[in-house]
Amino acid sequence: MSRTKKILSANLDLTNLISFGFLANICPITLIDEVLEKFDKASKRVRLLPANLAVYLIITMSLWRESSTDEIIKILCENINALNSDQKLFNCPGKVAISQARTKLGPNVLREIAGRIITPIAPSSLKEAWFRGKRLMALDGTTFDLPDEAENVKHFGYPSSSRGETAFPQARVLSLVETGTHVVTAADIGPYKRSEQEMAKTIFQAGKLKSNMLLLADRNFYGYNLWSKAISTGAKLLWRIKTNLNLPVEKMLDDGSYISTVYDSRNRAKCKPIKVRVIEYILNGNFQISDQSPGEKVYRLLTNMTDPKSGSAEELAKLYHERWEIETLFGEFKKSILGYSTVVRSKTPLLVEQELWGLIIIHFAVRKLMAQAAWKHNIDPDKLSFKSTIHIVRRKLPHLAAFPPRNDEEQDFGG
Repeated sequence: MSRTKKILSANLDLTNLISFGFLANICPITLIDEVLEKFDKASKRVRLLPANLAVYLIITMSLWRESSTDEIIKILCENINALNSDQKLFNCPGKVAISQARTKLGPNVLREIAGRIITPIAPSSLKEAWFRGKRLMALDGTTFDLPDEAENVKHFGYPSSSRGETAFPQARVLSLVETGTHVVTAADIGPYKRSEQEMAKTIFQAGKLKSNMLLLADRNFYGYNLWSKAISTGAKLLWRIKTNLNLPVEKMLDDGSYISTVYDSRNRAKCKPIKVRVIEYILNGNFQISDQSPGEKVYRLLTNMTDPKSGSAEELAKLYHERWEIETLFGEFKKSILGYSTVVRSKTPLLVEQELWGLIIIHFAVRKLMAQAAWKHNIDPDKLSFKSTIHIVRRKLPHLAAFPPRNDEEQDFGG
């Protein structure tokens, strides 16, 4: 599918240039070079686009979604040269060199970098991020439209609809998010048809769900096997479940919740029974819950916090709705950063995944910047506008565009 090349605004000035100094605080060049060496992707000789510079380009290109990558790298190179007393450190590479550099890198470098830097950041003093000593986390997925290229279609697939296939293939992204700060702390990327339960298992197996966390999740995640995998991490769980799940009352508790037992429906006789606590409550408002009959407004929650002293039914019912913070995060990806445009620009599956990891890293960097600014003034990060912060990042930090040196004596761009 052909596309019209987008160009930078004619009135672009230095305040719109990419700020790599800002990124270097989150993703230092020493870390990038270490990961490049691990995957044998470091530049072995002087190139038009050294591998470490290509990594920064991939991370930041989502910020300038209206511009082509060759225009962004042109501005970047000119700015770095200017900041180094007009020494011509780089001859600006063209589109072919950029494409070759990105293809050579593949997705694993960006995945590894993301895995090393995205992490929970809320201090214990941020009460909105914690419940009784447990860090509040949420798990959910979203999809991204992709260019309608044959390779993307083959790998990612189209979502089905009542009227046939949709216009674009889609990638699925599952995220583990710290609700108090909106930072992604772990993610998995895959084809549209890959289930969120399977992706969640990948995140749990990678050790990203910790024993000091309380995980919120919607009704699409519950299943005996995934529940077992999640509680084996030591984390506390508070998941919504479907109302048709058979959970006999074994013991009523004073707060109105009750104890029950869950089994693997496929192997009930041999599976390990798991004691759970069930919380049911009625929502007020004129709306319909999709898995219930008309007029029903009952929510059901499942938790492994079986003692009401760890959280009353009322407390946990209110707490569950913190899960909606993750929907705000997906809006930040698609609206504030990408501005409603076709979400990713990459034409092949490997580059799609690479670009999405870059998007996750830049979101983390912006969110951490917001949190640090908020805490400096003793305010909740939620009080700050993500969209406004994105504009500030684009506008106010050009003087930090040069890479920081590895030490006091040298600055190496990967020649």
